[in-house]
Amino acid sequence: MSEIKTRCLIIGSGPAGYTAAIYTSRANIAPLMIEGYQPGGQLTITTEVENFPGYPEGVTGPQLMEDLRAQAVRFGADIRPGFVKEVDFSERPFIAKTDNDMTIIADTIIIATGASAKYLGLDDETKYNGMGVSACATCDGFFYRGKKVAVVGGGDTACEEALYLSNLAAEVYLIVRKPHLRASKVMQARVLDKSNIKVLFNTVTAGLYGADFLEGAHLVEHNGTPDQREYDLPIDGFFLAIGHSPNTEVFRPAIECDHTGYIKVKGETTLTNIPGVFAAGDVADPMYRQAITAAGMGCKAALDVERFLTEQA
Repeated sequence: MSEIKTRCLIIGSGPAGYTAAIYTSRANIAPLMIEGYQPGGQLTITTEVENFPGYPEGVTGPQLMEDLRAQAVRFGADIRPGFVKEVDFSERPFIAKTDNDMTIIADTIIIATGASAKYLGLDDETKYNGMGVSACATCDGFFYRGKKVAVVGGGDTACEEALYLSNLAAEVYLIVRKPHLRASKVMQARVLDKSNIKVLFNTVTAGLYGADFLEGAHLVEHNGTPDQREYDLPIDGFFLAIGHSPNTEVFRPAIECDHTGYIKVKGETTLTNIPGVFAAGDVADPMYRQAITAAGMGCKAALDVERFLTEQA
C-alpha cells in the first residue's frame, strides 16, 4: 500500500476536475487527481461538441477531455487512475483511500465526481449512444434540426427538453409511461400548446432499431393491458430525460447534500459544509449540467482552495 501527501486532492475528472487541476497547478499547489471509473467524465461518450468555447469547428468529446487533461499535465498536475472508495472527513488533513490500495493525505479536497444520467436499461441505449441516443438536449439538440426526435419522461426536465427541442426539430414525441404528466401545470400547458410536440401517454420503450445509426423506437402502448398495442416510431434522436444521479454516495453523510443527492455549496462559492472540502461541476449542479459551467465551477473551486490554504498558512 502506497501513501502520498498532497495540498489538494481532486476526486474525479471531466471539465470541472481538469479545470481545477489547471488552476491549482498554475498556483503551485501541486494537486493530485484521481480520475475515477470514467476518466474525462460524461463527455467521453459524446461524439461532437460544438458549444464549448475555443473550438469554432467543433470537437469530439474525447478529444476535448484529452486537451483539458494535457493542459493540466503541462502545468504539473499529478493525474492517476483509480477510484476513491472512502474518505475520512473527521479532521484535517483528510485521509482518502482508493481501490488500488493508495492512501492519500490531503490538506484540501475538490469533489468533481459528476452525475450520471439515468437510463431505461435497454441494451440498445448503449448501442446507439452518441449515434442517436443522448441524455442532454442542450448539448446535442443542434444536430437534429428539422428532424424527428423523442424525449422520454414526464416531469419538468422532460418537458423542458421537449420544448427546447421543439425549436430545432420538426417533430418531438414525448414518451410518457403514465396517463398524465408529472410536470408543473405551467410546463404541462406549454408542452400541450406546442404544435410540433405530441405526447404519447401510457407508452413505454421496448427497444430501439437502426443500422449504423438510430432509425426508430419500438413502443408499447397500454403495456400489460387488454388494450396493449405495439408499434414502431421512426425517429432520428432519442433523448433520456428521466433524471440524473449525482455521484456522491461515497461522501455521504459527512458531506451535506440535498434530497436528491447533489452536494450543497455555500452561496456563490464551492464551499461545502466541511472547511477545506469543495465541490465543482455536475456533482453540485442539478440545474445547468453543461461542460462550460462545470469548467467554471472547477475554476472557482481552485481559487477557493488557494484562498483557503493561504488563510491557513
